[in-house]
Amino acid sequence: MLVRRLVPVLAAGLAASALAVLTPAVAVAAPQSRPPSQAASPSGLAWQRCGADTPADFECTTVKVPLDYRAPGGKKIDVAVSRIRTADPAKRRGVLLFNPGGPGGPGLGMPPEFRDALPRSVLDRFDLVGFDPRGVGESTPLACGLSDEEKLWPRPYVPGAFAVDVARARGTADKCRAEHGADLKHFTTRNTARDMDAIRAALGEPKLSYVGYSYGTYLGAVYAQLFPQRADRIVLDSAVDPALAWRETFRHWGPDAEKAFERWTRWAAGRHAQYGLGATPRAVSKTFWDLVAQADRTPVTVGSRKVSGVEIRDEMRPSVYEVRHASELVAMLKEAAAGKPVPDVPADPPMSDNEASLQFAIVCGDVSWPKDPRTYRKDALRDGARFPLYGDFASHINPCAFWDRPAERVTVVDNRVPALIVQNEWDSQTPLATARGMQRAMKGARMVTVDEGEGHGVYLFGSACASDVTSEYLATGRLPAKDVTCRAEPGARRAAPVDLPKVGVLIGAGAAR
Repeated sequence: MLVRRLVPVLAAGLAASALAVLTPAVAVAAPQSRPPSQAASPSGLAWQRCGADTPADFECTTVKVPLDYRAPGGKKIDVAVSRIRTADPAKRRGVLLFNPGGPGGPGLGMPPEFRDALPRSVLDRFDLVGFDPRGVGESTPLACGLSDEEKLWPRPYVPGAFAVDVARARGTADKCRAEHGADLKHFTTRNTARDMDAIRAALGEPKLSYVGYSYGTYLGAVYAQLFPQRADRIVLDSAVDPALAWRETFRHWGPDAEKAFERWTRWAAGRHAQYGLGATPRAVSKTFWDLVAQADRTPVTVGSRKVSGVEIRDEMRPSVYEVRHASELVAMLKEAAAGKPVPDVPADPPMSDNEASLQFAIVCGDVSWPKDPRTYRKDALRDGARFPLYGDFASHINPCAFWDRPAERVTVVDNRVPALIVQNEWDSQTPLATARGMQRAMKGARMVTVDEGEGHGVYLFGSACASDVTSEYLATGRLPAKDVTCRAEPGARRAAPVDLPKVGVLIGAGAAR
């Protein structure tokens, strides 16, 4: 493939096995030493410096939580927590907890990165708190022993390979079940939200403020649903529609990519002199689909690799939301198809066994998926015909078809908890329509939309206008009187304060065969 991706539905999360964040990001340095376990009580947490090479005021500890909250006296697991205290205790309001998305994104290293990015008005008000969600990093990590091939999802529908895809999906589910047994069903969003409240209680705080990206918006919404009286200032950046969790979240990528593709053809047609892709939207579309057809007949040489038409579609889905990037990509592929030498495209490393295993555990364990493989074949054929860029990927079979039934019902998010939703109009992982779905569920929320904004994630590395509104809310608690629209700012994208997961259900794109 052009870029070796593993999916997130949701890092900015935004995410799924083969998903990748399209904007530059600064990797979060994880603490080098694991803090000791300690009982979860306001006075019982044993804090220590997170690592010899981390800031002296960056502290880590471990909170013990129930594996199954329905049996609180049963087995306990570790949740690793970190913090940096505010430098101005006189102005302190409480704690601000972060989640980078995924699912499967570790967050233990987020406080020092956000201290460098947040304005003083927010830093004065909060201790910054990070945590590795249950099942990842330092928090009782899952690992099913998956090969790189087993981590790849979504996959394209290929009629002659359907039986192989079914067997692979079944085998992946069987591996996770064999490795973790009955414990696996307790690594869910509902339980992670309960862990967040356990962290709040262990810190001795009456309420919890929160910033969540991509999948982290769903986690924050579930927290607000389960603990509405304990939710303080809640920011949901690049939002999931809770009503679509989880299969319909991915299937939404098919029709939404077609809208983004049409927008791109118009943009590229207006710049035919620069990119040479066609002087009309129809001509640009033909250029792309001719490339796909040619590469499906004979793979195109890109650097040192051979690239098929299926792989071009896979790469194009997230790229098409950023029109300049998509135009550069297709122009390069056009040269490659003409036999001209082009450079290698840097490949993302495969996601870790830990991250991939937890992503499957949450996406498959939060809600029941169809169990009949024929359902996936029917939907992949239909959606592939209706939404040719990505419809077959988004509907195809995956390990969730063979996962055990969830331990609990899916969370129905329907509340009036105040919150701020922040959203780019053209987001490849969590489209604008899903953010509007989040606002329908979170009826007390206001939304900041970046008109013509591109990319996954906004606050602190997107629109300055949207970031200012968000910081004002965090600092004062005052939501805008009505929804806000900010204009996209050319060149506004900048390095993220954290590395949103590159795989994981809402942060990336599917991996092609």
